[in-house]
Amino acid sequence: MAKKKSDKSFEEKLSRLEEVANLLEQEDLGLEESISLFEEGVKLSKECLTALQKAELKITELKKQTADFKDKS
Repeated sequence: MAKKKSDKSFEEKLSRLEEVANLLEQEDLGLEESISLFEEGVKLSKECLTALQKAELKITELKKQTADFKDKS
């Protein structure tokens, strides 16, 4: 399945998450803006965690394939 052009990379999402965290640490934000940023941060956090879990699963599968290949040699 092709990646949508609007999808951001893991690195872009992580960078934005860091930016959101820094913005939330500022004391001059209004309540609505804080809530909006917090909501964006939660969404980005979930997306980054999902990407990391997928990468971990892929690495586990590749390691298994390597082990299976070595066992057959």
